[in-house]
Amino acid sequence: MDLQTRAKSAGLWSPQLPEQLGGGGFTLTQASALLEAAGYSLLGPLALNCAAPDEGNVNLLEKVASESQRHRYLRPLARGEVRSCFAMTEPAPGVGSDPRGVTTRATRMAGGWLLTGKKHLITGADGAGFGIVMAATGNGPGDAVTMFLLPTANEGWHLGEHYRTLDAVSVGGHCVVTLADAFVPDEDVLGEVGRGFHYAQVRLAPARLTHCMRWLGAAQRSHDVALARATTRNLFGRTLSDHGMAQALIADNEIELAAARALLRQATWDVEHDRDAGVASSRAKVFISEAVGRIVDRSVQLMGGLGTVHAEGPADGAVARTYADVRAFRIYDGASEVHRMSIAKRAARAAQGNESRAAT
Repeated sequence: MDLQTRAKSAGLWSPQLPEQLGGGGFTLTQASALLEAAGYSLLGPLALNCAAPDEGNVNLLEKVASESQRHRYLRPLARGEVRSCFAMTEPAPGVGSDPRGVTTRATRMAGGWLLTGKKHLITGADGAGFGIVMAATGNGPGDAVTMFLLPTANEGWHLGEHYRTLDAVSVGGHCVVTLADAFVPDEDVLGEVGRGFHYAQVRLAPARLTHCMRWLGAAQRSHDVALARATTRNLFGRTLSDHGMAQALIADNEIELAAARALLRQATWDVEHDRDAGVASSRAKVFISEAVGRIVDRSVQLMGGLGTVHAEGPADGAVARTYADVRAFRIYDGASEVHRMSIAKRAARAAQGNESRAAT
């Protein structure tokens, strides 16, 4: 809490949130430097109130929530008084990489809706004050999907198993949630009925980029720790950083950090100016998630045995911890393969359109 108090005093609290809601009022591009710096420490995103999934939910609520919902859900979340989760992913055959697969059902009744279904891998569910739940409100799975605001104190919300995952950085874990006739009043429908997929894109495009920012900060720290080791460790009569093979690892890290940062800045500008925001965020997410993995992997290699140590020690465990945590980044918020498919389809459609115009 002391770190959060200091962040508020410094004007760094919730960097992207408007000032009238207690945030920093920074643009996405401006916030990129702050969120990258926050990602340098495991506690940084929590200190600045920009950790996932709360950061993405704050952004969504700020754009979509009604005034009543802003008062009951957004403002407490913006102040850091509660945590939240985003309940979309489901066990097979439910929604995963294919967003049309939503099997959780919302059934209309007097005054509201009954939600029934099962979600899993719900980040931050344990301890969250409320969830944003995606449920089908049409005739079949994935048909006319709607978002609902659901307090976790609801008697139909049942927190289940904590999955034991590679990463351990998320507060509240990655959990199973069962919805058993959870009643949601009409006033807690988020946005319009049937527009859940549209609102998901409102949330996901910037959320992919804020993930990139935080993980880029973590990759920079891993590189810095490994570089400090390489410049002080003596092997075969000279420092490790004087050996050609180590220099190649160092140089490749420097290059990919710079390339990732440049692509991220371009993507944030594109999203801010509504220039193919989905494609821009997909490109950045694929490249940066994979580059970060390579950067941290090289850092482990430079560290040698100490790069595998999780516990407190000469390298404070930062590199090994980040190596375990970062692998999932290539899967959540859309697997690399799904983003590549989307990028390729968009490029093909654009090429076909250009060819048609040229022919006429």
